[in-house]
Amino acid sequence: MSNIHGLVRPQLDEIILDPKRPLIISDADEVLFLFMEAFERFLAGRELWIDLSTFALAGNIKRLGTDDAISADATRALIPDFFAEATESMEPVPGAADALAALSHRAQVVVVSNVPVIQRDARIRALARHAMGYPVVANVGAKGGVVRHLADRVTGPVFFLDDIPHNHSSVATHAEDVRRIHFVADPRLARLIPASEHSHHRIDDWPTARLQIEETLAEAGF
Repeated sequence: MSNIHGLVRPQLDEIILDPKRPLIISDADEVLFLFMEAFERFLAGRELWIDLSTFALAGNIKRLGTDDAISADATRALIPDFFAEATESMEPVPGAADALAALSHRAQVVVVSNVPVIQRDARIRALARHAMGYPVVANVGAKGGVVRHLADRVTGPVFFLDDIPHNHSSVATHAEDVRRIHFVADPRLARLIPASEHSHHRIDDWPTARLQIEETLAEAGF
């Protein structure tokens, strides 16, 4: 666990896994929750808006009614406030709860999210409110080390879903055997983010992701 942040290790110790069952490791923002829609509401309350012509926060958050971008420092300062205000109120991605409920009959589910650690309990409550009461790891940094640690605790197939390409690169480096699905729920962001070269599949809706996981489980005898 040398490449896992110190704030993350105690959370991993809390996770109880059945070593004989497959495992689904899912991100939360833009996989289980509609992050960008919530972020836009947050910005509007501060007379700001985000220009989604490119995939970036810095330089794309602008003052309402203008094309004037706020500074990179001001952008960074918004993020903790956003998660403090919006973590519990984000809407779920359509189909996520139903798909995971069906898949949980055949596999375990753990949510690994880069939500600030201080907001972990809020994320747990939000997931439970939307019928996704699965264990949560509030990760810090790239996710490869955490995924490797979790994957080593089971013998069945392991799946990883995330919207950020560099997390797929990290998992490919540290846990090459894990099946990686690049998932971006917001269609505007999906158009801006090319499929990660380090994912096995690019799927942006839960019914299709569920089918892909079920097919892979069946092929493996689960």
